Amino acid sequence: MGRNRILTVVRAASIVVVLAAMVFAVYETARVGTFNPTRYFAYFTIQSNLLGVASFAWVLVRRDQPRSRALESFRGAVTGYLTVVFFVVILLLENVDVGLRLAWVDFVLHKLFPVIVVVDWLVDPPMTRLTARDAVVWLLYPLAWTGLTVARGALDGWYPYPFLDPANGGYGTVAVMVVAITGAFLAIAAFWIWIGNARGRSRGTVAADAEAA
Repeated sequence: MGRNRILTVVRAASIVVVLAAMVFAVYETARVGTFNPTRYFAYFTIQSNLLGVASFAWVLVRRDQPRSRALESFRGAVTGYLTVVFFVVILLLENVDVGLRLAWVDFVLHKLFPVIVVVDWLVDPPMTRLTARDAVVWLLYPLAWTGLTVARGALDGWYPYPFLDPANGGYGTVAVMVVAITGAFLAIAAFWIWIGNARGRSRGTVAADAEAA
């Protein structure tokens, strides 16, 4: 089986597994009477995994055509978001209830799919050279998500993650955590852009005109 065929199979299988994990999570919480769609879909993990599914689906739809710069930038953004999910869960949310009752669902959404997305970026690097401007654009979504999440919490008292809850040290502590995670995200984004460009050059996938831009 060729490399492109393997990538296609892995991407398609990943979409199925991630969506199945989400459906099972919804079923399990609904079964015990705790499902709340406005909270479930408010988790950064859930949204980032859905964006990852969308990026894989987009690649599959265009698998026989050159990928656009918008698609490559979107892939990079998703790689950054899911890398943050992976490390935040390990470093800040170990043994914290984040709304996923099933261990295998937690594993798929927090660890397995983020790793697959990173490997996909490494194995199939972008065809277009990305820049620091892409990292800044990628940052807009998590910043908007954070602002809306904190505002919502101030209204109804619910926060998806304890480090965003001002009850745990006040808004000053929340601000420090947000700044720290934002800085980490920018570093991660810059790293994946650098790796993607370097891998693209080594594989000859970055167009000459894009490289000169």
